[in-house]
Amino acid sequence: MSKQPLHLQTTTLWDYPSQHYKKSMEPAEHYKGATPAYIIWNLLSRYTKPKDLVVDPMCGSGTTIDVARDLNRKALGYDINIVRNDVFKADARKLPLENEKADFVFIDPPYSTHIRYSGSKECIGELSAKSDEYYKAMNTVLHEINRILRPDRYMALYVSDSFEKGKPVMPIGFTLFSMLSGIFVPVDIISVKRHNATLQRNNWHKAAAEQNYFLRGFNYLFVMFKPSAKNKAKTVFPDRRSNEEKERQIENFEIK
Repeated sequence: MSKQPLHLQTTTLWDYPSQHYKKSMEPAEHYKGATPAYIIWNLLSRYTKPKDLVVDPMCGSGTTIDVARDLNRKALGYDINIVRNDVFKADARKLPLENEKADFVFIDPPYSTHIRYSGSKECIGELSAKSDEYYKAMNTVLHEINRILRPDRYMALYVSDSFEKGKPVMPIGFTLFSMLSGIFVPVDIISVKRHNATLQRNNWHKAAAEQNYFLRGFNYLFVMFKPSAKNKAKTVFPDRRSNEEKERQIENFEIK
């Protein structure tokens, strides 16, 4: 059962009551950096319909797979570091999938080297966002997403900036959005409130006040569109929801 009733977010400032809306979606305790299921649920509810193929090139703990199946979508998850047996081992820069097969792509890439994902030299999470190598790798990933995504379909990228005390901020979000905009058409930019454990610690906030710096309080969520050749001249964003799901969303809508 869901922990709380699910509803569509309707502004560009998103919040969610807990990391996952079903107990079965919670990853193993040792896994860090899992994407909140509420975010993926909102994206798939808006930009896909039943039986669509959803692909996550950096699937991690598999939340995208869980939410897609919960919504009666097909799902393919890839990762360089496998933690469950329904995720395929693959580098996001070279996915084993034919051209234009995905109806929606979601990706939550590493935000520099704050979390140690695998220790593998092939892992983008081992590259610092202070280096050109990180952005070169991510550029390849974004072009690979474009290759596998069907025309007139959507994709979304969830990311945070990176900050180390006493050093210049690393504006990962701005840089990746610029790269995305050179490949896709921007649909919208959403800020998602962060709920990671460090933000609940009083000593972290006290240190930020004493030493005059800011904790990262939000993630970017970039929603992008790949127009078909016919749709490029005057881009129209299609509503891909099924009539049944759309009616149910509106009927049950309530401001939370």
